[in-house]
Amino acid sequence: MTASAGPDEVGAFLTACRAQLAPRDVGLPETGSPRRVAGLRRQEVAQLAAISVDYYTRLEQGRVRASAGVLATLSRALRLDEDQQRHLYEVAGRTDARPRRKRPAEQLRPAMRRLLDQLTATPALVLGSRLDVLAWNAGAAALYTDFGQLPPNRRNYVRLLFTDPLVRGLHRRWEHDARDAVAALRMDAAADPDDPAPARLVGELSVQDRDFRTWWAEHRVTGAGYGSKLYHHPLVGDLSLDCDTWNSPDGSGQRLVVLTAEPGTPSHDALRILMSRTATSRPEGRTS
Repeated sequence: MTASAGPDEVGAFLTACRAQLAPRDVGLPETGSPRRVAGLRRQEVAQLAAISVDYYTRLEQGRVRASAGVLATLSRALRLDEDQQRHLYEVAGRTDARPRRKRPAEQLRPAMRRLLDQLTATPALVLGSRLDVLAWNAGAAALYTDFGQLPPNRRNYVRLLFTDPLVRGLHRRWEHDARDAVAALRMDAAADPDDPAPARLVGELSVQDRDFRTWWAEHRVTGAGYGSKLYHHPLVGDLSLDCDTWNSPDGSGQRLVVLTAEPGTPSHDALRILMSRTATSRPEGRTS
């Protein structure tokens, strides 16, 4: 353990770091209301770090000593660089034992690509280990949104469910589907606790959406591989689709999601109309 410089210095350093950040720097919406002090509020930092406001306040005031785990979470929330992280651990008297490996962008498995290429009559997409949308066919773009027009860091199924009005409005049972997505994200995050990406996403959505904050706190998990989805599409109306998920056998966490309709039903006819509109569209999407 390193020598501690004292809780007052920890608090002063955290205060200085949050003063250098604007809400837009960490993916938070600008409220438009005047701020008495520069930078992020204590409440915003606490929510980004998924800790209580009272605990964070006492930490800044030097009344509690943070664990190494809390320091790691705060480092991510405050977007600290390597030198800043090292300094925070030193003044807090903690040892930073986290691995320093840089995580490469998740790459689509060739087998998943081949499967997706063969699915031309129904919407299909590939989700990564954090529910990132790694690839999609034209049907999925027609059903959900044109993923290719989104920045790569915004192509996340959970993020879109909570922040994209069109995707949110598509789901006739939005609360049911959103709660399942939160539970799936929690399960994915637990599988790789050293991955900072889920923590950033959780912190951002916790600040932006009260429902997400409430459902995340329930600690519900799910790994369901099938179910039904009820949509209302602006072009073809109501759709009742079966949603089946196939997990990659290599343990990568990638999964192929396919949406189909029972033949002879109005949903099947509507889905055929929707898919026919994709004939002149780009047939597939890839990660950037």
